[in-house]
Amino acid sequence: MHAFNSEVESLANEILAYSLLRLKDDPPLDGPRTAEDLFQEVGNTITAKGLGGHEALEVFTNVLAKACISTDHPRNLAFIPSAPTEYSNLFDLVVGASSLYGGSWQEGAGAVFAENQALRWIADLAGLPQSAGGVFVQGGTIGNLSALVVARAAARTKYPNTSRWAIACSAEAHSSIASAAQIMDVELLKIEPGADRKMHGDALGAAIDQLHATTQTRVFAVVATGGTTNLGIIDDLATIAEATHARDIWFHVDGAYGLAALCAPSVRAKFNGVEQADSLIVDPHKWLFAPFDACALIYRNPDLAKEVHTQHASYLETLHDDTWSPADYAIHLTRRVRGLPFWFSLAAHGTDAYTEAMEETLTVARDAAELVRQHPNLDLIHEPELSIVAFTRKGWAPSDYQKWSDKLLADQIGFIPPSSDKGQSILRFAIVNPWTKITDISMILDTL
Repeated sequence: MHAFNSEVESLANEILAYSLLRLKDDPPLDGPRTAEDLFQEVGNTITAKGLGGHEALEVFTNVLAKACISTDHPRNLAFIPSAPTEYSNLFDLVVGASSLYGGSWQEGAGAVFAENQALRWIADLAGLPQSAGGVFVQGGTIGNLSALVVARAAARTKYPNTSRWAIACSAEAHSSIASAAQIMDVELLKIEPGADRKMHGDALGAAIDQLHATTQTRVFAVVATGGTTNLGIIDDLATIAEATHARDIWFHVDGAYGLAALCAPSVRAKFNGVEQADSLIVDPHKWLFAPFDACALIYRNPDLAKEVHTQHASYLETLHDDTWSPADYAIHLTRRVRGLPFWFSLAAHGTDAYTEAMEETLTVARDAAELVRQHPNLDLIHEPELSIVAFTRKGWAPSDYQKWSDKLLADQIGFIPPSSDKGQSILRFAIVNPWTKITDISMILDTL
């Protein structure tokens, strides 16, 4: 291993130059290659004597990086992509270079203070009380699971004789909710959404009452979705909150994608009811212009989470005081300060810039939906509530969708893999990048 000598300094300059080039130039789309193909070109990169820093960097920049699809390309509209600001990406270099530890206040007080201010901004947008707080975790799956574990612990104190538990959610809830139920060994009560594709409080309440009246299973948490991944649909949060709290049940909002739009005045009313949440998540790496990975997990009463998640060991007891240690609020112990790049961008740009960027993506989504409506070969599936535009191609079989998608990527025009809705193949644009322009959408639609 090398101290910071001239060789390391030279490598540092090369890495910084590559990083700046990647930030300044339009991102490449690129695409995957097979493991066999990559091995044929680069061989085994892990050797007894090492490749050397310069050679290893060349392997990455010239071969391996080009076998990855850039999530911040303006025509990467797949899944829920990412579009970190230049400031947040640059500050991620600082986080990596600083060897900061984000698990405890004792070791990372300044960084945790900054992360907590970013969490406070989100909590204020949601209308949660000043007592609310939480932590940045890896992603929505860990965020949802951590919150649901706290919800079950709270229910156990109220109903100690219950032996079987359930989570209630929409049939269109994110797959992480089913994963959490499996990990926790609890039941999943799926509520069919209404004709508007939303879960509503009346249907939810009736299903819970039926379950409680006919089985020994008790619902300990209701999960509402603040913007589904596939279509961007927001559940009826206000009536769900009312039905949930009337039955003394924990109300969690999975807003991994959609709750980012709390900062957009044009759609803020769609989230009314979120202020009643006992916990919520939102992923800044999805639609709040932060780098991977950062999910904001926020509790109305974080003391409940601290009681559940604090780990105890002889070497950890020195940390158990009145300070705010992020390790106490989720299923983790060791953690990087993953919220810092988001904080830096917020602090540097100001929140008005976030509102403007959010509104820009919403405008492009509305304009894209209009282009789909006008297209002779396409049918819009659902009027976009947020920034996901989903549609079908007339006369196409599932294989046609995949062939089109493969060619679109091969031609380096865009990345739009097919999805499905109610068993039917669909295409969808997930517009979360302020650099995605309506001309990008037109370029893609011209191929259909």
